[in-house]
Amino acid sequence: MCAAGPAHEDEETIEVFLHPGEYFVGDARHRISTLLGSCVSITLWHPVQRIGAMSHFLLGERKDKPARGGRLDPRYGRDAIQLMLLDLKRLGVVPTECQAKLFGGGDMFPGHKLAAAVGRDNGEVGRELVRAQKIPIVSESLFGEGHRRIIFEVSTGDVWARRSARAGQGGKR
Repeated sequence: MCAAGPAHEDEETIEVFLHPGEYFVGDARHRISTLLGSCVSITLWHPVQRIGAMSHFLLGERKDKPARGGRLDPRYGRDAIQLMLLDLKRLGVVPTECQAKLFGGGDMFPGHKLAAAVGRDNGEVGRELVRAQKIPIVSESLFGEGHRRIIFEVSTGDVWARRSARAGQGGKR
């Protein structure tokens, strides 16, 4: 999924919603959003070109390796970041000039150790993937309980994260 072309001041904002296992790369015309639980989103933003990328991955990496010549699968963080970097490069963006922000990795079932480990593992893998690319992490909202709604305004690089209480807790956060 890639949107190319420069933004024009008089154009309307194009809303993009990411479902689990999707990613998107676009210019300043785009606002990208998603809803995360234990999944993680990595946003990459180039402040001069005003081009950004966002993922929504379910697991950090595959247990099985894809066959030679097999397709990358954005459901997995390791594949998602590779896909985002390829699309950014196609648009002339140098990834190391980007800023990264990470979100998600929530514990959706407190008290269940295995379920909590999924979100924590996803967040740690997300950090590792970004650092391996030598992209500075300028902000993150990882871990804790409940889900997050994420909105990435590509024109400014701003990302809003609203964390909500898990079901049954009541109240707002």
